Order: sequence, then C-alpha cells, then structure tokens
Amino acid sequence: MKEKLDAVLGKAEIEIAKAETYNDLLNLKSHFVGKKSELGDFMKTLGSLSPEERPAVGKLINDTKVAIEQLLQSAEERINSLDYEREVKAAQFDYTMPGRSYQRGALHPLTIIQQQMEDVFISMGFQVADGFDVEDEFHVFDALNTPADHPSRNLADTFYVETSQGNGVLLTTQTSAAQIRVMENYKPPIRIISPGRAYRNDKFDPTHSPVFHQLEGLVVDENVSFKDLRDTIDIFVKKMFGHDCKSRFRPHFFPFTEPSAEIDISCFNCGGKGCSTCKNSGWIEIAGCGMVDPNVFDTLGIDSEKYTGFAFGFGIDRTAMLKFRVPDIRILFDNDLRFLTQFR
Repeated sequence: MKEKLDAVLGKAEIEIAKAETYNDLLNLKSHFVGKKSELGDFMKTLGSLSPEERPAVGKLINDTKVAIEQLLQSAEERINSLDYEREVKAAQFDYTMPGRSYQRGALHPLTIIQQQMEDVFISMGFQVADGFDVEDEFHVFDALNTPADHPSRNLADTFYVETSQGNGVLLTTQTSAAQIRVMENYKPPIRIISPGRAYRNDKFDPTHSPVFHQLEGLVVDENVSFKDLRDTIDIFVKKMFGHDCKSRFRPHFFPFTEPSAEIDISCFNCGGKGCSTCKNSGWIEIAGCGMVDPNVFDTLGIDSEKYTGFAFGFGIDRTAMLKFRVPDIRILFDNDLRFLTQFR
C-alpha cells in the first residue's frame, strides 16, 4: 500500500511542478485529492481491511493527501507571484510616451459677466443682495406698484407654484423682489445690486428663455436725482464696454418707476454708423431704469417726502451676448464644450 501511495505522491509532484495557471491547479487538485481521485479509491478500500490494519493505512493515505495539498499550496503561491510579475511588467510606466493631458475647467460665460458687473457696481459703493427663486405676489408685484390686472400677472407670462389666501406663490419674474425685501428690513441710505435668476413663460428662441439672469440695482437716500442715475449708468457702461461706448436714455414706462427710461448703448460693432447688429440704428438696447415711484416707498413705510431713489435692471444674458458676440441665447444654456472651452 505504501509503495502505491508513494507512486501517487511522486506523480503528483511531477504534474504540479508543470502547472502554469490557477486553472491547472484546480484540475490537479480534483485529480489527486478529489472525491473521485486515486486517493479517494484508496479510502474506499479501508472498509475491507481488518480493524487492526485500518489506522495505519488511514494514516498513510491522510499523510499523502496532506503532502499533495502542500504541493498545491506552494504551486499556487508560485503562480500568483508569476502573475503579479507579469502584471507589473505590463503596467510599467514608459517615460518616453507623451503624458496624459487634463482639460482645465473654467467659469461659465454668464458667471464671468455677472462677476464683472458686480465688480463695477461694488467699486461704486454698492452691496450685493441675494434674492429667492420662489417668491410671493406681494414682493414681485404688489410692492412694486404693479396693478392687479397687469399682463405680467397672467398665467401666460408667469409660472405660479400655488395660490393660497389670495396671495400666489410663483417663480420670481424679476430680481426686484430682493430690493423690496431689503427696503422692508433696512432703513435708507440703501445702495444695492441684486443679481439672480428670473423666470417667465417665454418660448425658447434666439432672444428669449424661460429662465434668464438679471442684475438689478437700487439706490435710496436723501436728494437722489435723475442725474445721479444717469451718471451711475454712464460709469457702468464705460467700464463694461469701453470708454468710447456712449449711452442714451429713451422715455419708457415701468409700474415701479416714474419717470422711467430705457437705456441704449452705441453699437460697438459699427461705432454707431449702423449695421446688422444694431439693426442700422447705431444703438443697442441694454437695460431699463427710472426713479422709484413714491407709491413703492409708501407701501414699505419709507418716507417718500424725505427720500428719493432710482432703480435699474440689466440682463446678464443680454450683456454676455453683446460682450462675447453670441448670436443666440440658447448657446449659453446648451453646455456645448466647443463653445465653453473658449473661456478657459
């Protein structure tokens, strides 16, 4: 019996030494120590032996099994080490190959323009006041002297979230609501800008978007005049578009300002001579402004006999389109890397 077991062990040593993969070891393990292996056949013969012979023969079979399993374990360590060496060799860094390039991120053009606009007004003593995307009708319409039948309150123009107790909740249509909240909580003098998103029920086309960005400003103090408004806008225009850029005011109407005006700047494409950019007028509309209507002050408990003020509103998207010569507002929202990588 011992000679037969030694022969099995010798055969196992030779076969295991030849193994090159883990799958080879699994096959050899099944062949030599599995249930249907040669050792398994020896185990079946134990029943035919006398009680005196069984312990000795069983020990021989078990010792042979343990020896084969040790051979398998050593072979597995050898194969794992070879596999690791092959992986390391395959993954070696080749210093002669070009390095990997990583694209550098950049600010979105709308963020760039908003920061530039904020910097100009901050340099003139303005503070930044943040508003809310979701507001109520009082802060968006009522406090801004907007009549109850004004078209801007219509569902066709405004995104209402819900209506309760007669005071609708809506996505703010203008960042002027932030100015109302400042006047509610702070006494004059006030000098703020309120940048942020605004929402209106517009179709997405080259010049309109249902969500857009505004930067509105408010100044409230004693003896604030229309000339102060005119000088403030003129300084902003020259700092944003260049010292050669001119601005002009045209009479207009806004519910919360009186008198009101629209602001044009001289076309930077043709220098005011007339081209397709300015529709041959030499001027480009850029913003709206005016003196704060006394009714707004009275609604908020500010003495309209003592204080005057002015307000203005610029479209950040519109300004970005003019500065970067973007022909379609949708390009600003497409997240097209071919466009965005130009601002790195």
